[in-house]
Amino acid sequence: MIPVRAYLALLTTYLRRHRGRMVLLGLLVAADLAVQLAIPQVLRSVIDGALDGQPVDRLGLLAGIVVAAAIAHQVLAVAATWIAEQVGWRATNDLRADLTRHVLHLDLGFHKQHPPGHLIERVDGDVTALSNFFSAMVVKVVGNGMLIAGIMVLLLRESLLVGGVMTLLLLVGLLVLGRLHVVVVPWWRAHRAIAAETYGQLGEQVDGTEDIAANGARDFMQERFADLLRRWMPLEVRGWTGWALMWSTSEILRIAMLVATFVLGARLLGPTGLTIGTVYLVVHYVEMIGHPLHQIREEMQDLQKAGAAIDRVRGLLERPSALPAAGSTVLPAGPLSVAFTDVHFAYDDADGGDVDRVDADGTRPDRDDPHGPTPVLHDVSVSVAAGRVLGVLGRTGSGKSTLARLATRLYAPDRGDVAIGGMSIGDVANLRERVAMVTQDVQLFRATVRDNLTFFDRGIDDDRLHEAIRLLGLDDWLAGLPHGLDTHLGGQDTGVSAGEAQLLAFTRVFLRDPGLVVLDEASSRLDPATESWLERAIDGLLADRTGIIIAHRLHTLHRADDVAVMEAGRVVEFGDRVALAADPDSRYARLLAAGMEEVLT
Repeated sequence: MIPVRAYLALLTTYLRRHRGRMVLLGLLVAADLAVQLAIPQVLRSVIDGALDGQPVDRLGLLAGIVVAAAIAHQVLAVAATWIAEQVGWRATNDLRADLTRHVLHLDLGFHKQHPPGHLIERVDGDVTALSNFFSAMVVKVVGNGMLIAGIMVLLLRESLLVGGVMTLLLLVGLLVLGRLHVVVVPWWRAHRAIAAETYGQLGEQVDGTEDIAANGARDFMQERFADLLRRWMPLEVRGWTGWALMWSTSEILRIAMLVATFVLGARLLGPTGLTIGTVYLVVHYVEMIGHPLHQIREEMQDLQKAGAAIDRVRGLLERPSALPAAGSTVLPAGPLSVAFTDVHFAYDDADGGDVDRVDADGTRPDRDDPHGPTPVLHDVSVSVAAGRVLGVLGRTGSGKSTLARLATRLYAPDRGDVAIGGMSIGDVANLRERVAMVTQDVQLFRATVRDNLTFFDRGIDDDRLHEAIRLLGLDDWLAGLPHGLDTHLGGQDTGVSAGEAQLLAFTRVFLRDPGLVVLDEASSRLDPATESWLERAIDGLLADRTGIIIAHRLHTLHRADDVAVMEAGRVVEFGDRVALAADPDSRYARLLAAGMEEVLT
């Protein structure tokens, strides 16, 4: 079970931001409680007054007070619910924003383990389960709890025997409900986990529709999805079984209290005991207890879901990144040098493993463990002077792309150091502004060209966009769009080819004006005509900047100043490109002489 401390910590953290509305909500709930407790008192006076023969005018006045109080109760209840819902959605939106911000700052290893559908369910689905926890929890649980407490006090004031019996029955019922809550919370936690897994699998299937259909894997994926649903159904049934147990417990409690009320009322009714009005008062209060008990029971079910959701949300918020916190050093303007010094790195992305595990002292575990993951880079040392372009060659799996990911701090090295502009990459505060990367896969949004280029940054004006497009030689491309910068991508206006997506990526990078640009062979998937179209853009992008080009084809290195050849995670050759090409004994010269692109695949 989630400790009460966890509930209160989450509540206070996100409700603290809405103090004004919470104060107003508290006043509305308190006023509504006072009105509800007062109505039976006035009704008792009406009944006893009628039996005692009091004037009709007085009885009519009392009846009018009851009607006015009933209307006030409805108005106060609606107002409290409206304020509570506002607070609930504002608080959960704050929580969604915090979760999204945290997830975006986690390292790439975490995102490789968790597909988008899974993360969407964690960030949105789990938080949605908490919306009632933040809103109706105050009105229905706290408010109804105070109402029941007030009723018990008034019953004890009317009769110690009646109040004592009702209090005892209530305590026994609440104790049973509390024990059931302990049992049912793990059921809902398992339910939330399988829901996240199912949505993650569904997201993967939708994303891979073309590959699934092309390879005849529809039946397999359908069976895989059906298997998840078969695992989900018993957990859904178990969760609702918990609700049924709590419903039956609260109904038994309500009926027991009513039976006890009629038995005690019949015994105590008389000239020296309770009046007819007082007996009605007791019955009315006991009936009133049934409604808040019903609402508390319903909220207990939501509390069970909230308990599971809180556990998962807290686990995600507390998930550490494998990347140490960024420092405070600011990189200067202009091209930046890059230096890899004795860098050792291994991925640990096995399914079900803790890819981001960090020891208690904040360091990552030793990857030299013979039973640990296989190293991808072994003591790599390469340096690139500011303003020069490094081309990196090697077979698939030699560590080329890993080198690029370390330079952009998507991962942190297990040993050694990566320095940008003469500063350790972990000490840099503005790395994302000064280091940019373009890969083969470009993420585009269903939005305008302007929003895709600026990442929705309204601070970048159109003049700056047009200047960047002109400097990259993309004027003709922009002129060919139906609505220019207002063209919607992926919508009714136009689709985007692979070449056009790369143009957008180059322009994004150019707008940031980084000092280091990493190109993970951004043109390797393009046909020769489109690739030559992009050559001007690449030249403009690398002008007056340091560049690292991950090459899959030899001819793409004509603009490189230096070349590094990698094999099995090691740099086996490094030097000036022209000098290496002129040295017949160099690996690079042998590759050029052979002209064999397949040696790099």
